[in-house]
Amino acid sequence: MPTTPAAPTESGPEPLDRLPGRQPAAADLARTAARRAGDLLAPPAPVRLGDVVPAPERVLPDPAADFTLTADASIRVSPAGRDVAEQLAEWLRPATGFPLPVTDGPLPADGPLVLTLSAAPLDAAGSVGGLGDEGYRLDVTPAGVRITAATAAGLFHGAQTVRQLLPAAIDGVAPVAERWAVPGGSIVDRPRFPYRGAMLDVARHFFPVEDVLRVVDHLARYKLNHLHLHLTDDQGWRIAVDSWPRLAEVGGATEVGGGPGGSYTQADYRRIVAYAARRHVTVVPEIDLPGHTNAALVAYPELAPGKVPPPPYTGTEVGFSYVDPADERTYAFVADVVGEVAALTPGPWLHLGGDEAFKVPADTYRAFVERAQTIVAATGKTVVGWHQLAPAGHVDGRVLQWWGTNGDDPETAEAVRRGARLILSPGNRVYLDMKYAADTPIGHDWAGLIDVHRAYDWDPGTHLTGVPAEAVLGVEAPLWTESVTTLAEVEFMLFPRLPAVAELGWSPRSTHDWAGFRERLAGHGPRWTAAGITFHPSPDVPWPAAPTVPTQRTDDTTADTH
Repeated sequence: MPTTPAAPTESGPEPLDRLPGRQPAAADLARTAARRAGDLLAPPAPVRLGDVVPAPERVLPDPAADFTLTADASIRVSPAGRDVAEQLAEWLRPATGFPLPVTDGPLPADGPLVLTLSAAPLDAAGSVGGLGDEGYRLDVTPAGVRITAATAAGLFHGAQTVRQLLPAAIDGVAPVAERWAVPGGSIVDRPRFPYRGAMLDVARHFFPVEDVLRVVDHLARYKLNHLHLHLTDDQGWRIAVDSWPRLAEVGGATEVGGGPGGSYTQADYRRIVAYAARRHVTVVPEIDLPGHTNAALVAYPELAPGKVPPPPYTGTEVGFSYVDPADERTYAFVADVVGEVAALTPGPWLHLGGDEAFKVPADTYRAFVERAQTIVAATGKTVVGWHQLAPAGHVDGRVLQWWGTNGDDPETAEAVRRGARLILSPGNRVYLDMKYAADTPIGHDWAGLIDVHRAYDWDPGTHLTGVPAEAVLGVEAPLWTESVTTLAEVEFMLFPRLPAVAELGWSPRSTHDWAGFRERLAGHGPRWTAAGITFHPSPDVPWPAAPTVPTQRTDDTTADTH
């Protein structure tokens, strides 16, 4: 590999023997000659440039330009992108066994892996400046790999693409003997929607911090950029609130099925938020109000209508609990909780829930929501809520998360006309707690069976009648956990459907093609196996090998809705 500076080109550093005015050292020439001879004799890279998930906007393969990563490789990065380069090195070191030192400083770069932050204007080839906050350009030549982006987020997404273009063994945790080839050519890529996410329900079953961090990694792998945490529900309150300590101490001590529950300290929550931010994932906390509040009422009976403490709830029914909308103490509670959670959350969103408050009269519900929205707005956060918030008055920036199963929803469409934007989470397409098939050992079927084909085969831009594409902020795949109790089960329900949703959120509509997607997705099975990720061996996908399926439990529970 070259060890001295090389002149930059659009596709990577110039080989040493092409530099003007310099006579390469004999050792440099020998290494260059050996590399080129090896490249001529080597088979093509085992992964094609177009095999990326989600599909890039534009792919220009060059089969004669494969790059091989070798033990003396280094990563050169502009200073503002150093953290991305460190993460790329962290991904590649275990399986390759290579040291992959990271250096920053003035570019041009002298290493075979180059990450460059640039604010250059868009050129005729569609590079950099027009790629926005998350786009990137990737160029692969025999001399090296270069990722160029205007932001660290764009570099990060480009680095995830490089990871996918290496052989599947790269996701292993121990060194293996492999030719670490990257297919030649260039990719220009940017997202279709700014919001691409998944939700993890930690209220029905509690998941420790390490499990949540692993879910963050799964999202980041497929360029999803939001993790919605459903933190409160009838079965458990999962976030410590200093001004109302019994919420976590008492309300956090239960879960579905009678398990021990649990809760996150504020330090735990900050750790999740920081870990996600490093991976360019924004945490969206949800405090579900006015319903789904039994755990809060157990902790503080004065918030309940009638002020009578309910018994702890460990079942899966919905719609029976609510805070007292006629008591001013309720709004002090909302302000305290929302204020503390907002202060812990650097992202712009705070989710109010708002669904299935069946016992609250419509006018009372609407008045409660309008007041709660104002409380959230006063913290500086943007209100997000399930689409049941639609009848309430609009506040600036409000986002509704639509989870219906019928694409004709006049009430939500009217809220959009009044200024609301939408996150689409159709229950019969992307609810990841739905079974894949009738014999899936865990999950529900109230919204139907959702195999990977069904999760992929819809268009967020045209799904809801009367809602223009420009009102769609993005997509989110929720995973409710009434029947999901372990990290392995979480992964089983996420994969392979999560990458399907990621492609709908990231890739241009013109690239959506089930036949092509299933072929690309098949190559990720060995990657998940190498990484120890449990997944469902969907018969829709031509997997190269069959994974293990979780065994049937005897304590399965089901629910009709949230």
